[in-house]
Amino acid sequence: MFRAIIHWVLSAIALMVATNVVPGFYVNDIQSALVAALVIGVLNATLGFILKVITFPFAIVTFGVFLLVINAAMILLASKIVSGFVVYGWIPAFWAALILALLGMLIRALMSDQ
Repeated sequence: MFRAIIHWVLSAIALMVATNVVPGFYVNDIQSALVAALVIGVLNATLGFILKVITFPFAIVTFGVFLLVINAAMILLASKIVSGFVVYGWIPAFWAALILALLGMLIRALMSDQ
């Protein structure tokens, strides 16, 4: 349980980092980032999982780049749900998905040592 909370907080921090790097991707404050991280996680675990299973052949043909498109769609959907979290279009969502994927790999690598 404690690891899940740490992962959630680190994911919110990753959203704040993406806010500083990607133009058109904004999170107002840490509270919005925490809610957005939770909503993105739930969306990826449910709808995102179903979409990744259905579009698996596209993921193979594109060497996994299409998975970033699905993650960008989940980010856009989360921005419609969470107030204080705004994404202006597919391009910022795609770049944010790429940055969040890279930061997520770093987070998982750091958490696996414990």
